[in-house]
Amino acid sequence: MHEPLQRLRRSVLYVPADNERAVAKSATLSCDAIIFDLEDAVSPDTKGEAREQLRAFLQSTSRPKCEIVIRINPLAGEWGTEDFLTARACHPDAILLPKVEGPRDILDADAALDETDAPRSIRLWAMIETPRGLLNAGSIAELGRDPAARLSCLVAGTNDLVKETRVASRDYLTPWLLQIVLAARAGNLTALDGVWNAFRETEAFARECARARAMGFDGKTLIHPVQIAPANAAFSPTSEEIAEAQAIVAAFAKPENRFAGVISVEGRMVERLHLEHAEALLKKAREIKEKGE
Repeated sequence: MHEPLQRLRRSVLYVPADNERAVAKSATLSCDAIIFDLEDAVSPDTKGEAREQLRAFLQSTSRPKCEIVIRINPLAGEWGTEDFLTARACHPDAILLPKVEGPRDILDADAALDETDAPRSIRLWAMIETPRGLLNAGSIAELGRDPAARLSCLVAGTNDLVKETRVASRDYLTPWLLQIVLAARAGNLTALDGVWNAFRETEAFARECARARAMGFDGKTLIHPVQIAPANAAFSPTSEEIAEAQAIVAAFAKPENRFAGVISVEGRMVERLHLEHAEALLKKAREIKEKGE
């Protein structure tokens, strides 16, 4: 089984691969992951240039230290094969597949990576951004439990979902977003919320991040560096959560509770499943501290 839930993915920034300035700046940012975009953010007449620019950058000493993901065009489409070969040559941590509609999309990409002898360290992320993709989210996510598959993350493509379904607001998207979270948990995958387009509305963005975390998302995809700090804050454990987790771990560590299934901690009943959650939260807090935050 994969280990994606242990990796920090609070803030995941899209960077257009044809924007030389944005690509260069990416190495200085404090986001947990960067998605270099060869798909929607790049116009057809600059795709070739974008591929070469991205290849040169990621093979240079300026390569960012954070998790690196490359979004390609659909493999079966006009630009997919060239995007895929470029992504493979860049040795990213993952390749993001757009408009995934069923397990076959993942399996085909898996096979393509195997054909090029790509290392198993290159994972696959799947964008869920069409009605069919939503309906098949459960079967797609099941691949997360297949040791032979590379799938490690589901990404909500909210802009495309709005376009495809013609819903009027995010409120109506919520049941579908929860479906993505549920599928991700069933498949032991990370779940990332979609973008917030009005990047200057920082307070509203912070509120949406808080709601996304409450819904169960692990992080949020971003379109501008100004969104990194609010996303990191929203998806990080609070001091109160850390203190509560520490109390649970300390209580179960007592000799008399070593084999207990249920104990009382500060006036409430706590089970071992709460201990597992507390240990995971404290691990996440340590990782954030190690990053210097």
